[in-house]
Amino acid sequence: MVTRMADGSAGDANYATIGEAYTQYRRPDPRIGAHLAEALGAARTVLNVGAGAGSYEPSDRDVTPVEPSASMRAKRPAHLATAVDATAESLPFDDDAFDAAMTTFSVHQWGDPRAGLREMRRVTRGPVVILTCDPDLVRDFWLYEYAPEVLDTEARRYPATAELAEGLGGVVTIGQVPVPLDCTDGFNEAYYGRPEALLDPAARLSCSAWSFPGPEVHDRFTRELGRDLADGTWDRRHGHLRAQPALDGSLILVTSRP
Repeated sequence: MVTRMADGSAGDANYATIGEAYTQYRRPDPRIGAHLAEALGAARTVLNVGAGAGSYEPSDRDVTPVEPSASMRAKRPAHLATAVDATAESLPFDDDAFDAAMTTFSVHQWGDPRAGLREMRRVTRGPVVILTCDPDLVRDFWLYEYAPEVLDTEARRYPATAELAEGLGGVVTIGQVPVPLDCTDGFNEAYYGRPEALLDPAARLSCSAWSFPGPEVHDRFTRELGRDLADGTWDRRHGHLRAQPALDGSLILVTSRP
């Protein structure tokens, strides 16, 4: 039985709070979206689990979104399909109902990832595509110097790649997805070359891992990063990232085919 919060959020983060500025800071990046589209192949009917406000939903396919949070369902634009109120662990669809299934930045929110993966595979005839982060790579990022609590939280929450592969079964491929320097989707690594952006509290709040540490972590992060940007310390250590076109970080695409 998956426990759901007051607004329906089914994971460990409350999207009634996180979702306040989510659509402003978490805008799908078309270059990342292209990797998803390629993995979906020729599928015409696509299930999107943990669909949120509709990020990365392909406009040229018949998409059925599933989203447990009422707050996030309410943020879906009118031109997108209305999301089904359900959780990944209990999908209200017949076996093999869809050509393909996808989930983006969602699997770490599920109460029971193994059950959710089994359900996605059950209802899907073709590829199941997961955009997520590799927990073994999350800490390999300058943010760990300033807010280790945040990246430790992320690393604990993301399922291991072996767990994803086992849960999905079939033929599984895992590929790294480059993060563009001007990435419009504001997850933590999107700001790898734009550190000033993370001084914005709303930008941080749009990344669920920042909702777990207390205000003392946010205060320390703002103070120390602000100081190092002002005196040039950050640029001496990491300034080359400001001109690096893309980052090969922890962002990965996991694709399972029967």
